[in-house]
Amino acid sequence: MQKDHTKTIFLWISLLFPLVVFPQSHIDHVVVDKSDKQLYLMHAGKVVRSLHVVFGAEPEGHKQQQGDERTSEGNYTLDYKNSHSQFYRSIHISYPNSKDRANTRRLGVNPGGAIFIHGQKNGWEWLSFVSVYFNWTDGCIALKNSDMNEVWKSVKLGTPIEIRP
Repeated sequence: MQKDHTKTIFLWISLLFPLVVFPQSHIDHVVVDKSDKQLYLMHAGKVVRSLHVVFGAEPEGHKQQQGDERTSEGNYTLDYKNSHSQFYRSIHISYPNSKDRANTRRLGVNPGGAIFIHGQKNGWEWLSFVSVYFNWTDGCIALKNSDMNEVWKSVKLGTPIEIRP
């Protein structure tokens, strides 16, 4: 009977605190929903954690070219981490993908490529109580530094990311 009681407790803990059951190292997918301003850390198709994010100054629509201040939409990979960026920790998104390059080639424009998930601009962390309510990046996905710590620890290089409109 003790085992059944333990399973029940474990189930309740997993429902209340999902990161206990799915440690951060088990995040296998990241989904960003631009319309809801949410970044979802996923495991086996289920949301483990939801974090508030903001985007570029022109958040609606897919990134068309460098400098348009839009955040790309589609399927990418989180391909490298930079702990020495001008923003608090950053994880690069593999934009542009082949579809993006074909589109910008057709338009005759530069796609850009410095699209990251990152925290607050270094030296401006104190302003995060306000900056989490405004789209202020040049097309990146920004979070509070404490949330960026969680993302940094949670995702491994090569993790897929889907950015939805």
